[in-house]
Formats: sequence, structure tokens, C-alpha cells
Amino acid sequence: MLNVNEYFDGKVKSIGFETSEGKATVGVMAAGEYEFGTSTVELMTVTNGKLSVLLPDSDDWMDFATNETFRVESGVKFKVKADEPTSYLCLYR
Repeated sequence: MLNVNEYFDGKVKSIGFETSEGKATVGVMAAGEYEFGTSTVELMTVTNGKLSVLLPDSDDWMDFATNETFRVESGVKFKVKADEPTSYLCLYR
């Protein structure tokens, strides 16, 4: 029912689950910079804290605060920076 995931030597942890609309994860990132790859479209909402995000084909970092969402297309890599522990919800489409 629940899948626990750990990345970057334990600095990013999430719990995966199924919703009526598909897969989702809730997680927490320690302060740091991380690069992720996608296999589906991802809708990522910051639930507490702030993330700076560098999306593919962009040279500019964008900031997302609590309750703000960004979209990442399938089959790409993107970077995030957290200046403090930050929680998120990620929906996979």
C-alpha cells in the first residue's frame, strides 16, 4: 500500500501511494541541491518551505513557496534547491 523511498544518502525521503487519479508521493528534502529525472509528467506542490527549481531548457531558477505548484514534463531532468527542510506532494500523470 505504501512505498518508502530514500535518495541522496537519506537527504530526500518520500512515501509513495495510489490515489484515485494515479500515483503520488509526499516527502521531505533536507537543505541542499538535487537533480531528479522524470518518467511521467510530474506536478509538484511545495507543502511547507520553499524550493528553487531549474527546469529543462531554462537558464533561470524559479522560486516556489508553500502551496505553489510546478509542472515537469516526462523524460527530462530538473534540479531543485532547498535552503531549509522542505516538504512536497508530487502527483504523477
